[in-house]
Amino acid sequence: MNELPTLIVPARPAEVPASVVLGFSDRADVDWARLRGLQYSALAKIAFYRVFSHALLAVFVALIYMDTVGFLGIAGWIAVLAAVHTRGYKLDLTLADTQRRRISRNELNRQTMTAVFSGLVWGSAVLVFPFFGTQGELMAMLIVIALMVSGSVFFFTAAPKGILCFSTIVSVAAMLQLGFHGHWMAVVAVLLMLVAAVIGTIEVGRTYLAARMAEAAVTEKEEVVSLLLREFEENEADWLWQIDPARRLRLVSPRFAFALGRTQESIESRPLLEMIAGSNWESGNLPPSLHDLAERLKNRENFSNLLVQVSILGEERWWELSGTPMRDEQGRFTGFRGVGSDVTEQRNSSEKIAYLARYDTLTHLPNRLMLTEALGEAVRYSHQWRARCALLMVDLDRFKSVNDSLGHLTGDKLLAQVSARLQSLMGENQMVGRLGGDEFAIVLREVHSASAVRDLAHRVIERLTEPYQVDHHTLYIGASVGSAEGPRDGHSVEELMRNADLALYQAKDLGGGAHCRFEPALHASAEERRKLEMALRKALGRDELLLHYQPVVDARSESVVSFEALVRWNSAEHGFVSPGKFIPLAEDTRLIVPIGKWVMRKACEEARNWPDHVKVNVNVSPEQLLEPDFHNDVIEALAASGLRPERLEVEVTESIFLRDATVARTALERVMALGCSVALDDFGTGYSSLGYLRKLRFSTIKVDRTFVQGAAQGSVESLAIINAVVAMCKSLDMSTTAEGVETSEEAELIRNLGCDKIQGFYFGRPMPAEDALKLFQIVREMRA
Repeated sequence: MNELPTLIVPARPAEVPASVVLGFSDRADVDWARLRGLQYSALAKIAFYRVFSHALLAVFVALIYMDTVGFLGIAGWIAVLAAVHTRGYKLDLTLADTQRRRISRNELNRQTMTAVFSGLVWGSAVLVFPFFGTQGELMAMLIVIALMVSGSVFFFTAAPKGILCFSTIVSVAAMLQLGFHGHWMAVVAVLLMLVAAVIGTIEVGRTYLAARMAEAAVTEKEEVVSLLLREFEENEADWLWQIDPARRLRLVSPRFAFALGRTQESIESRPLLEMIAGSNWESGNLPPSLHDLAERLKNRENFSNLLVQVSILGEERWWELSGTPMRDEQGRFTGFRGVGSDVTEQRNSSEKIAYLARYDTLTHLPNRLMLTEALGEAVRYSHQWRARCALLMVDLDRFKSVNDSLGHLTGDKLLAQVSARLQSLMGENQMVGRLGGDEFAIVLREVHSASAVRDLAHRVIERLTEPYQVDHHTLYIGASVGSAEGPRDGHSVEELMRNADLALYQAKDLGGGAHCRFEPALHASAEERRKLEMALRKALGRDELLLHYQPVVDARSESVVSFEALVRWNSAEHGFVSPGKFIPLAEDTRLIVPIGKWVMRKACEEARNWPDHVKVNVNVSPEQLLEPDFHNDVIEALAASGLRPERLEVEVTESIFLRDATVARTALERVMALGCSVALDDFGTGYSSLGYLRKLRFSTIKVDRTFVQGAAQGSVESLAIINAVVAMCKSLDMSTTAEGVETSEEAELIRNLGCDKIQGFYFGRPMPAEDALKLFQIVREMRA
């Protein structure tokens, strides 16, 4: 809709203070900047007459004093006066458009200064010229001044502040002149004239200002009415309706007849309610909105934008009606007249928008907004009735691997099945919704027993763990649940959501498939994690990271063949932080990418000092490997250190193939193309698909320490796995490295099982670069 003009509220003349009339102050309840524009816009129309009148009177004064004052004096005075009024004339013309805009305070002051300068020029003439003339010429001069003051009051009322300034200056000059000559009665007369001029300026200005205000209000109202009428005429969706006291249609407009789907003649004099009720009229089963309309018509009440459900030719529609009772000159009721429009499409759109605002389009469950509102209502209910409420956060386990391996379409279908199972578990006063991704939430408005939350969480985990059939795939996922109860775990929606999320995080840390309830210790743990993350973000800049190296030896000769680079963190705030604590944190926050880049460069630099046959093994996380320019990081590290590519071995875990197998394979192939070797770490503990062993030529397969320890304890399964891995690697021309060897018995066992290399505490713990370098010096000394 077009923007309506700003309305100025008119005031009666008596309500406008003198200071406001003169422009010295503004009232806060009226747009006075706009009003001053209306007031001063009239100056452009009378600017010429003001200049002309001053010029005419100046010529008259010049004729009086030409002989006594002299040509040069009169000419100089007229020149100054002409300059002042020329400036004023130009300024007044710039104010012609202020009727349509607001006048600035600067423009107001500049216009007033014209009156001040004019008053000073005329005042100087009153003070100076009479000294060169007679008493009669003085009287003539005073008559001119009186004429200018009185004329300004009654003819130039648009600028009352200027009139006041001009009148005061010339009157004071006249009084000084008369006082100098001892005409004290004349001084009093001039003073009385000044007082009358001031009062007249205020009163005439007040009347003029009120008139302008009323004129502006009328003009703006006319603009509003014209605008509304124009918009109504252009809006084809609206129509007029009229009924008599018996509620029968009168003067039916073509558009209203079209809205009813009938001709004008067929509905003339027919009851309005019967026409819009349709088939419901006979049965009397009318919608509540029609009853509301009938009640308003019966009570002869005004109504506006009343939403009514109607039936037009058997089709349900929604109309928006406004009506006003009509009365004749004697005040008798003659019926109703109003406007209406069909808003069915708008209502349907509004309902759809309202649905989309509160429901998830994929699962048709309540979304985060609706869940938050429901939780807020549950919190208010618990406070009011001293009851308990609860919030359960549900996160799907292993859903990401389904999404990555089978695609988002399959993942969406799986989410739809999950939502259906969750919905089937809901009871009275329970609501389940989707927060986003694979995360759901359950709001319990009232918790009746201590075990209710725990039992529901276990039912959710059991139900969601059951297999799914999606597009001929049998899928297995799980669920982790975190819960918080109000008001024990929080008195607000924000506290309950935060604490339930902390409990869910704890359940995920336990490996998934578990339920954890919030405990205060979780908040402390989260705060510690937050502080640790902040410190880790600064670790590289503070040079707090360092590398330790664990030797990998040949199983037969027990000579060092390589070192595995292991990152350590000596924090200025937290001291030495365990890798098991900060490495997962770095992966969660993607800080592992810059840290991994630093480890790669630093390990290559220090390996440059080792013997040429010794390699350095650098662990690469999935986050780092999936970076688009990972192979460039390897090239830069090798180039900066001068290390030969064949001396760098990149270690990856099986988890990289769960994220994006294609990207991971491409990245590793580019690394191999440089001449570097790639080792597969922790083989047998994770994904363990043999398909990628066929597609990628790993140089080394590392057997996890759990199998080594199991074999040492006589585990048949562990021995079988190690034998299988060794046989497979020999057939694929790969070497094997056994991790976690801590005793001589384990070393001998691994050697007998056929592993090529051994790594573990038995041959050396992780050590600083200096100690690693000393190992080679000791070997050289022993050989010497």
